[in-house]
Amino acid sequence: MRKIFLTGMLAMSIGVFSQNKPFSTPEIDAKVDSIVSMMTMNEKLAQIEGTRIRELMVDGKLSIEKCRELIPYGIGHFCQFASGETMQPEQLRDLVREIQHFLMTETRLKIPAIFHEEAITGFASYKATTFPQQIGVACTWNPDLVEKNTATTAANMRAVGSTYALSPMLDLSRTAHWNRHQESYGEDAYLTSRMGVAFVSGLQGDDLKKGVAATVKHFAGYGTANNNEKVLYEEYLMPHEACMKVAGAKTVMPSYGMYKALPMSASPTMLDQILRRDLDFDGLVVSDYGAINGIMTRYKRAEDLTTAAAMAMNAGVDVELSSPTAYPLLPDAIKKELVTEEIINNAVKRSLILKARLGLLDKKPVIGCDGKLEFDPPANRKLAYETAVQSIVLLQNNGILPLKKSIKKITLVGPNAASVYGLLGDYTYQGFRSFWNQSDFDINNPKLITVKEGLENRLGKNVKLLYERGCDWSAAMDEKVDTASFGDDRLSKLKLRAIKGLAKPDPKKALDFAKQSDVVIAVMGENLSQNGEGRARKGIRLPGDQEAFVKKLIATGKPVILVMMSGRQEVISTISDKCAAVIQAWLPGEEGGNAMADLLLGNANPSGKLSVSYPRTEKEVEINYQDGFNKDLVQWPFGYGLSYTNYTYSNFKMNPSVHISENSFDISFELKNSGKIDGTEVVQLYVSPTVAGSTLKPIALKGFQRVDLKAGEQKMVKFKVSPQQLVQYINKEWVVEPGNYEFKIGASSNDIKLKGTIEMKGNKLILNKGRQVFFSECSVK
Repeated sequence: MRKIFLTGMLAMSIGVFSQNKPFSTPEIDAKVDSIVSMMTMNEKLAQIEGTRIRELMVDGKLSIEKCRELIPYGIGHFCQFASGETMQPEQLRDLVREIQHFLMTETRLKIPAIFHEEAITGFASYKATTFPQQIGVACTWNPDLVEKNTATTAANMRAVGSTYALSPMLDLSRTAHWNRHQESYGEDAYLTSRMGVAFVSGLQGDDLKKGVAATVKHFAGYGTANNNEKVLYEEYLMPHEACMKVAGAKTVMPSYGMYKALPMSASPTMLDQILRRDLDFDGLVVSDYGAINGIMTRYKRAEDLTTAAAMAMNAGVDVELSSPTAYPLLPDAIKKELVTEEIINNAVKRSLILKARLGLLDKKPVIGCDGKLEFDPPANRKLAYETAVQSIVLLQNNGILPLKKSIKKITLVGPNAASVYGLLGDYTYQGFRSFWNQSDFDINNPKLITVKEGLENRLGKNVKLLYERGCDWSAAMDEKVDTASFGDDRLSKLKLRAIKGLAKPDPKKALDFAKQSDVVIAVMGENLSQNGEGRARKGIRLPGDQEAFVKKLIATGKPVILVMMSGRQEVISTISDKCAAVIQAWLPGEEGGNAMADLLLGNANPSGKLSVSYPRTEKEVEINYQDGFNKDLVQWPFGYGLSYTNYTYSNFKMNPSVHISENSFDISFELKNSGKIDGTEVVQLYVSPTVAGSTLKPIALKGFQRVDLKAGEQKMVKFKVSPQQLVQYINKEWVVEPGNYEFKIGASSNDIKLKGTIEMKGNKLILNKGRQVFFSECSVK
C-alpha cells in the first residue's frame, strides 16, 4: 500500500493545533550566554537549585545574615513559599520584594529568584480564592471556565511577585483507589488535554512577563502501568504534549514513578528520547521534591548522592527541588567523570532563559503590585461558585429534586453537612496547613461556605432546617498515613483537628429528626485526612459507619438525598437504589455550600458529567470506558450526568466519505431542550472502529461542547473534525489508517443518541512531524 507522508502541518482551518513556539529567542540566548560565560561553578549551581524561605527567617522576619550565609551566590527557586505562611497578602509581597532586593543588590550577578507555588485550586496562599479540586472541575467539561479561573490565579500570584506554578496535574487516573485521584482531570486523555490546555493558557496568558509559567506534571504515566508503548504515546503523553504544543507550556516535572526499571528522574529514555526528541520539547525540566535523592534512597539505583545527581543531570533534569541536596555535589561528579560541565551549563542556560521569559532578567523587573491586595474579590467568588455548580454531578433522581415548594421541614445530617473539611482538596492552601504543616487554618479567609450555611442562606422563612451530624467520617483505623515517608503521624493530628469543637454525633437524634421531616439530606464522604498524597484508606466505600447510618435513614421511610463530598467515586451500589437522589459533589471549594443549596432547591440546573467511570464494586482494577461498558464493574459510565430537564437529539448529518488528507469534515445535529426548565447539555462526540480486531479502542472521545438551551429551544451543533484526530502510534510511527469509522453523538459514553459511518479514502497517512492536531472544533447556532 502506498503511504502519504506529511512532514509539516496541514493548512488547518479547524481544531486547536500545534504552535510549538521556541523556548528562547536570539536576543535571550545572547543575554543568557553572556551571563553564563562569567559565572563561577557555585553561581551556576545556585541557579539550578531551590530552597525554602523558612531557611532564611529568624523570629518570623527575613535575616540578611542567613541570606548571606545560605544564598551568597543567588538561588534558582523559592519553593512553595506561600502555602506554609499566614501572612497578609501585602506582607507576603513585601517579603518577596525584600528577598529579591537582597539578590539584586548583594549577590555578584544580581539575578532574582523564581518564587513558585501550587495552583490546581487557585493560588495556594492565605486569603486566596479556593476553587473546586481538579477531579470536580473536569466534570464541568468547561475549558473556558478553567481558563478564566487560572487567569485569576495568575493575577494573585503576580501580585505578590510569584511567577511560576507547579501546576497543572495531567496524570490520567483510572482507579478511585489511587490516593492522588482527586488531583487528576479523570480517565480520558482528550478531556484532560482540553482542560490542561485551558489551564495553561489562562495561567500563562499571552505574555509570560505578565503571566505565570505553568509546569506540566507528572511526566509521564504516573499512578499507572506505563509500559505499553502505544497507550503511553497515544494517551498518557497526549495531555503533556497538547499543553506544550498548543498552550506553550515550557516546564515539565517528571513523576516519582519508574519507566523501564529506572526512576523517571534518571531515565534518559523518558526525558531525552521521548520528551525532547519525540515530543520536540525545548524547555526546562524540574525535579519533583526530593526525587533526585530518591534515586539513591528509594529506588537504590545510585550508590551515593553524587551518582544520583549525575544520573539526574545526564537524564535531563535541569533543576533540583525543593532543597539543595544532590546538585551541590555535581563538582565531585565532574571530577569522577560522571557528568560534564557542558551538560550543567545547558541546564543553567535553560533555567536563565525561563527567568528571562518571565521578565526577571530585565533591567527593572516588576516584583509584585503596589497597594492593597485583594485575593478573593467578588468576581473570583462568582467564578468559584459557577465552577462548583457546574462540577456537581446528579447521578440519580426519582423526582424528589429540585425540592418542591410544599416541603416545609428538612433534616440535614452527615459529617460533611456543616464542616469545611469536605469542601477542600489536597494541594489547597488549607490542605497544606492542616496536613503538611500540622496547623489550623482560618475558615473565613477565604470564607468557606458549608452545605448547612448554603441552605440557611437560601431557604425561606417557612422552611425549617433541622441539623444533627449523626455520624463521624470514619472508624479509628479506617485510613493511614505513610509514616515511612514523612516520619511522623500527621494523620491522627489532622483527624483530631477536623472534629475540634464538634459535639459527639447523636445518631438517635438525627433519626428522630428524619422521622418528623419531609426529606432528609445526608452529606457524606471524605475529608482531608482520607484522601491525598501520603494518605490512604481501606477500600473506596463510604468510610466508617456512614453506609450503615444511611441505611438507618432510609429505614425511616422518608426520602433520602445522598450527597457525597469526596476526592474519588465511592462505592454505594448497595444503597443507591433506595435513595431518592444521589449527588456527587467532589471537593467543591469555597462556594460549595451555596452551589449545593442552589442545585437542591432548583435555583440552578445540574449540568455536570462524570470525567471518570463510577465503579460498582471495590475491585482494584483500572477502569477505562474506552474498553467498553462493563456493567459488573461500572454503575454509572464516563460522561454521565442527569439534569432537571430533558434533551432531544436529531437530524444527524455527516458526509459518507472524505479524503484522508483533507483538512476537516463536518458532523452536525440538532439539540432541543424538550423540558420545561432552562438547562445546559454537554454533548459528546465519540469514534469507534467498524471492524473486529481493529487497533483502535472500541470507543474514544473526540470532541465535546456545553450547549445552553432555554426551555423548548433548539440549536444546531456542528463539529469540525480532522482526519488527523484518528492517528495511532504503531511501530514507532504516527499513522492514520484509511477505512470506515463510526462517529457517535452521545449524552454519555454509554448513551449514544445518533451515529453514522464515514469512509476515510486514500492511502495510509504518516505524520512525520508527529501529532499536530489535537482537538475538534465546535460551533452552536
